Amino acid sequence: MIHAVIMAGGSGTRFWPASRAAHPKQLLNLAGDKSMIQATLDRLSGLVPTGRSLIVTNERLVDTMRAQMPSLPAKSIVGEPCKRDTAPCVGLAAAMLLREDADAIMVVMPADHVIQATDRFQDAIRHAVRLVEKKPERKITFGIRPTYPAASFGYIERGDPLGDHKDTYTVRKFHEKPSVERAEQYLAAGRFLWNSGIFVWRASTIFAELKHHEPEMHGHLVSIGEAVGSSDFEEVFAREFAAIEGRSIDYAVMEKAQDVVVVEAPFDWDDLGSWQAIARLRGTDDEGNTIEGKHIGIDTTGTIIRGDNDHLIVTVGLEDCIVVHTPDATFIANKGREESIREVVKILEEKGWQEHL
Repeated sequence: MIHAVIMAGGSGTRFWPASRAAHPKQLLNLAGDKSMIQATLDRLSGLVPTGRSLIVTNERLVDTMRAQMPSLPAKSIVGEPCKRDTAPCVGLAAAMLLREDADAIMVVMPADHVIQATDRFQDAIRHAVRLVEKKPERKITFGIRPTYPAASFGYIERGDPLGDHKDTYTVRKFHEKPSVERAEQYLAAGRFLWNSGIFVWRASTIFAELKHHEPEMHGHLVSIGEAVGSSDFEEVFAREFAAIEGRSIDYAVMEKAQDVVVVEAPFDWDDLGSWQAIARLRGTDDEGNTIEGKHIGIDTTGTIIRGDNDHLIVTVGLEDCIVVHTPDATFIANKGREESIREVVKILEEKGWQEHL
């Protein structure tokens, strides 16, 4: 059976001050009328039954997740006791799924992507599932054809076509986030795809890969899996998971594994990595502004404004800026300095201003 695994443990720092530790990006309505996690779950409707979706998040977000998705069984939302990157997250999900379905096929995806054309997304997933059914050791990832030389994404270098399967290739190599110059070379070469972080594989296959490449991590995950349903599960989970050294699934497995296949995604995809992505998704007015909330602008161009209808934001003479207002914090920055938001969060941590984090 097909099972969906949604990775929803990120902190969404780049969307501060709207995104906070207790209510991060995946719980916000950034790209529509629903939160990112709700939209991700909706995207699976008709492909994966609700009861076969597993959301892995931070333990302090479990109650909020359940409130946003009341149709999910309680066991479908699992809270990690600490942050340990994507390989332990995937391994944990595999260990839990194998307890109930030895032949489980996992569709793994982040909770904070924007994907347009649900029908094409589901068709691509079904194609990947068929590839795995034909050859159980296959591990499928999805690549996005680049539209500009992005230095913020990892890349997949595709190899030879896989038989007569459309837009399906062997993987020659995974590449870390490049410099802008190298990204320009990737774009010109035409055989490099953005790494979407969406995967399809058998739970047993990825668990075996972790045993081979990350035996210590695998051992801790086995202990957690064996404790599922027992009275001391929470204690075992907290102890064993904390003992794992965090690694990404790309670094832990995909960069080393055999039988890795990339499908060039036929759907529209956006990583929604910063406030500037909002302009791409929601569009702009005649002055190039993207406005959410009550706003008056005079000589304001190319600016992103996010607030609410209870608080008026007035801008005069702003060009290429970002203004985000929340009840207890306001962020104003030139678009070219948006990356400094990480420095802001670091300073808040140093000052001990937890109420703003």
